[in-house]
Amino acid sequence: MTTSQTVMILVAKKIGGGLATIGLAGAGVGIGVVFGAFLIAYSNNIKIKDELFAYTLLGFALTEAIALFALMMAFLILFT
Repeated sequence: MTTSQTVMILVAKKIGGGLATIGLAGAGVGIGVVFGAFLIAYSNNIKIKDELFAYTLLGFALTEAIALFALMMAFLILFT
């Protein structure tokens, strides 16, 4: 490989890694939506707090899993 090809590959990796982290911003918004919906639902019906909290934790875990996948993809793009 020539020097210019190596530089282009490095630049493409940096751009790809940066684009892969967009999923992290989306996950942050998603987590905010999950807990915001929990607060609204809790204020409307206090009696089912435990059930609402269980669903909230499930939503949080699934949203956080997407963030971890996005972070893993960014690391794979940058360091392989």
